[in-house]
Amino acid sequence: MGVKLENGKWIIDYRLPNGKRCQETIGPNRKLAETVYYKRKVEIAEGKYLDVVKKEKIRFDEFAEEYLNLHAKQHKKSWETDFHIIKNLNRHFGNKYLFAITTKDIEQFKADRLKDTVAGKPISPSTVNRQMDVLSCIFNKAVAWKKLQSSPMKTIQDLKVPPGRLRFLEKEEIVKLLSNCTKHLRPIVILALFTGMRRGEIFGLKWEDIDFKRDIMTLLSTKNGEKREVPMNEQVKTALMHVTKHPNTSYVFCNEKGVPVHDIRKSYSTALRKSGITNFRFHDLRHTFASQLVMSGIDLNTVRELLGHKDIAMTLRYSHLAQSHKQRAVEVLGKKMETFWRLDQNVENVPDLNLLEPLVN
Repeated sequence: MGVKLENGKWIIDYRLPNGKRCQETIGPNRKLAETVYYKRKVEIAEGKYLDVVKKEKIRFDEFAEEYLNLHAKQHKKSWETDFHIIKNLNRHFGNKYLFAITTKDIEQFKADRLKDTVAGKPISPSTVNRQMDVLSCIFNKAVAWKKLQSSPMKTIQDLKVPPGRLRFLEKEEIVKLLSNCTKHLRPIVILALFTGMRRGEIFGLKWEDIDFKRDIMTLLSTKNGEKREVPMNEQVKTALMHVTKHPNTSYVFCNEKGVPVHDIRKSYSTALRKSGITNFRFHDLRHTFASQLVMSGIDLNTVRELLGHKDIAMTLRYSHLAQSHKQRAVEVLGKKMETFWRLDQNVENVPDLNLLEPLVN
């Protein structure tokens, strides 16, 4: 180890703290080579290369498991989604060291995922973006926990996603669906249709969360982490009153052993099939709640509050459904203004507003 001459060029030879041997070709100047060599020794002594030790000893799959246990399970309600995404990420990055994963590797992963299929259908850009979100969180934690100096995700951009899918039921379809629900499924569907609650919020509902005197359900565990009060109408109250309380659990929806319900796919799919409703997910019941409110003339900010959206931008996806009600709004204004004009006896030459009716009808 040290400085040596090979083929007319001076080379410095040293080892990092992890034992890795490094050689650098400096050139024909021995003095410069000695200067660089001692500089490297000082840098090693000052700990500049300690990050190399950490990076080389940490594989992606090992750190991803650490991320899942120490962060996702502790702070994310959707940690199970992270778990499944990480399984896929491990197939691509699992054996690589964190520091060895480059931006190019990640771009290649995105391109490869878009070529993959699930059940014969191509992976959507939005699905790939969700995987990128988890990957970004993993690298951000690696940086925060001093495992990496920087994240290779910094310049990665999301894929362009087409306008979101918005499927909702018409009133006749709602009646059909409810009539084909089993006794145990019906109250769950009613809550989704008449409150806009998410599936996890419904499954996590406890009897102590329900105030029948105030007609309010208090949700302590929501997607955005904030407490939300959900008003109950008569349909919701009646549905809940017909649910039998289990003596061994406080959960509203549970099986005969008192275990909270977490999967209704089979009964829900059966109800859809009997109703002749296709291409309709459980989450679309929430879309139905919002869509029917907007089409009934309820303002978007009220809909936002009922859905528990922090940002009105999320609720604006339903704004196009209000277009047909704008005409009714200007008609109401016209009738009101007509009353004001006719009550004002001091105004001369009041126009005959009946002549304007074809313009507003």
